[in-house]
Amino acid sequence: QVQLVESGGGLVQAGGSLRLSCAASGSIFSINIMGWYRQAPGKQREFVARITIPDYTNYADSVKGRFTISRDNAKNAVSLQMNSLKVEDTAVYYCMVGTRSSNIYWGQGTQVTVSS
Repeated sequence: QVQLVESGGGLVQAGGSLRLSCAASGSIFSINIMGWYRQAPGKQREFVARITIPDYTNYADSVKGRFTISRDNAKNAVSLQMNSLKVEDTAVYYCMVGTRSSNIYWGQGTQVTVSS
């Protein structure tokens, strides 16, 4: 089992920045991928970014060049630096980890609201 705790959401004006963090605990030795998804009201959850172990990153086209995903091995954490935020980035952001046994775990979600 892997437990995830997210932090860092909030309200920001368009063009601003936020940093999301997700700390993992439990069976962290089995994690081989960490990432972020988001879900806007009335829409399906969508992929945002992911990072594998070892580090290989992948981004949704809508966030390329604006968002950066990174890992902190010492803290067993993954972060998402979000710059040049747009109103359409407003959503609940979910941390995700995948394990070598193909289990997927989700965080509780953190709200990001971008105002115009």
